[in-house]
Amino acid sequence: MNKEQYNNLSKEIIDASIRVHKEMGPGLLESIYELCLTKELNLRKIKTEQQVFLPLNYRGYELNKDFRIDLLVENEIIIEVKAVEVLLPVHEAQIISYLKLADKRLGFLINFNVPLLKNGFRRFVNEFIDSAS
Repeated sequence: MNKEQYNNLSKEIIDASIRVHKEMGPGLLESIYELCLTKELNLRKIKTEQQVFLPLNYRGYELNKDFRIDLLVENEIIIEVKAVEVLLPVHEAQIISYLKLADKRLGFLINFNVPLLKNGFRRFVNEFIDSAS
């Protein structure tokens, strides 16, 4: 996926999230926003998977710990949905970890429990590390 495709998909994600927030308002459970955002993206013909299994591998071993990505959009962008009073560093660590473990480049942390959704958006970029360097 090139930069323009990432940007176009990002705009759709933001627009879809705003639509869900306007429709549902703040104060609901994360699972409700997750379901509604999935539906909104699917209505826009954007492939979105929910609760995607993410194993933890270390030195070729799959460790007894797995994670679940809230939403995986077009198999490229990770979305972590929150409905909390304040986004904390642990929430940021979660999305950063998922980006690295899944080897994905772009992620959004979206907190729907805010009066104005633009205040609940955080964008994260995982710079790929060239193993040859």
